[in-house]
Amino acid sequence: ELNNKLLWGNLLMNNREVLKNFIEAKRKNPYTKNKTIDQLRKETENAGSLIPLPENIKYRNVVAGNVNAEWITCGEVNENRIFMFMHGGGYYRGSIAATRATVARISAEAKVKCLSINYRLAPEHPFPAAIDDTYSAYEWLINEGISPEHIIVSGQSAGGGLCLALLLKIKDNNYYQPKGAVALSPWTDLSQTGKTMVTNEKIDPVISKQYLDRFAKLYFPDSYNMSYLASPIIGELSGLPDMLIQVGSAETMLDDSKRFFEKAKKVNVNVKLEIWEDMFHGWHSNAHILKDAEDAIISIGKFCRNLLND
Repeated sequence: ELNNKLLWGNLLMNNREVLKNFIEAKRKNPYTKNKTIDQLRKETENAGSLIPLPENIKYRNVVAGNVNAEWITCGEVNENRIFMFMHGGGYYRGSIAATRATVARISAEAKVKCLSINYRLAPEHPFPAAIDDTYSAYEWLINEGISPEHIIVSGQSAGGGLCLALLLKIKDNNYYQPKGAVALSPWTDLSQTGKTMVTNEKIDPVISKQYLDRFAKLYFPDSYNMSYLASPIIGELSGLPDMLIQVGSAETMLDDSKRFFEKAKKVNVNVKLEIWEDMFHGWHSNAHILKDAEDAIISIGKFCRNLLND
């Protein structure tokens, strides 16, 4: 037992050290308004290419309706249980490739087949291109014969906002809701009105209000006529399926999750919120070396298995 305690103590120390190193690295390359969209897009792809893919990953291209996508599995999975994933990147950057490792790790933990999509990006394709593509890909899954009871929709950051907006669009169209949703640090409020935009400004090494304001305008230029399909927090949330929301306590976007959670709970949505202590935006992608990221993915896997095996 003593050895176990020492080992656990070392793991925690190592985890904090890894976290500290990540935050220092992020601070050395801060966002500035002078960075072009192309520069920022390249940063994302370069960072994604450095993340090692887990063993036993398999992936292949597929066109999901009219949307370029990829089937991703890792290890033994149930081919009839589908996890549909939308990458993050402020609606203007990001890709299947940049998040492939994270999605593969979720596949391994949840024992599911993942469909990861490349929705169209702003500014070339502003709202509603991204949500239209997301809905098309979901419709394609159903048309392929997948039961909605066997689908969980998910996304990270802007993709997290998309997965919640998808639930609202499905409700609008009286279509079949998926079994559940997993939103990772979702961007639910394109107006940046959460208090943590200010209170966490100094501790978040990744995302600032200035950054989000810039890219919210590219995706949704008419901020005076905001749509709940861009800012799902202003939507009517009753009747949505079970959901898990994960967010880091150090994020400026923390209130995007907390306020959505509170609003969903008030209308009796079965929603669970996990706030991960000291975690920064996008920590899931570092599961190969950061224990909190690995543990967050284990929690996602448990949520999905419990929901899909009812």
